[in-house]
Amino acid sequence: MSWIEVSPEMTALLGRGASGGAPLPADPVNLVFSFGGPGDPATVRIDDAPESRSGADVQLVLVVARNALLRMGGRDPIGQDERGYHLPTELRAIAVALRDCDMAEAPRNVYRLAKSLELFCETIRLQRGASLVPLAEDGVWSIADSRRLIDARRMIDERWQEKLTLEMIARACGLNRAKLTRGFREMFACTIAEALAEQRLRQASRMLLTTDLPVSSIGYENGYLNNASFARAFGRRFGLTPTSFRSCGVAA
Repeated sequence: MSWIEVSPEMTALLGRGASGGAPLPADPVNLVFSFGGPGDPATVRIDDAPESRSGADVQLVLVVARNALLRMGGRDPIGQDERGYHLPTELRAIAVALRDCDMAEAPRNVYRLAKSLELFCETIRLQRGASLVPLAEDGVWSIADSRRLIDARRMIDERWQEKLTLEMIARACGLNRAKLTRGFREMFACTIAEALAEQRLRQASRMLLTTDLPVSSIGYENGYLNNASFARAFGRRFGLTPTSFRSCGVAA
């Protein structure tokens, strides 16, 4: 196992095995990232057990001082945090970039330090916002079905620009439509249509602030066939019309 001393309050451990001589903060809490494999979902859990740093499936651990965790808005490991969550797409992308960086040694160390901070902050942000999806308890959803539902969410997160339909998502993830619809709502507290709309409206909001494209063009590029439907959906999500949103962003 290799390590990066991010600060006196955080050390990132990479690979498998014991932490060896890595400098660890006092009163540490572990953010443990497992990338999964056949039959096992990718997960993140937060605990304070030293043995959790060297499990066979563990490839990345952020060891953080408890005071730093609390200062950033996190909470002491309790119940669900220790049981674990499915590793969402955005965290997995950061974790993989951190784990697999192949730069030369000097820039690699800087890059991994920055990615360690980003991964920590994003994990705490999602935890604080109740956006991490708990691993299903026995008897609620099977591991296989939980993984299929997570695959459906990842498909939406990564391919939202395509004309995805319920039938396409169900077929790609190996679930029937009824189970996909019910399971997605229970696991993510929204419908598939709402998850797609969220991704499209987020992209539209970015384009409003970073491009000079007409509002109608931005709506069309993000799946809205007319300006009225785009304005209604945007207003429900952000509380402003697209034009007002753009004006406020420019003024800021």
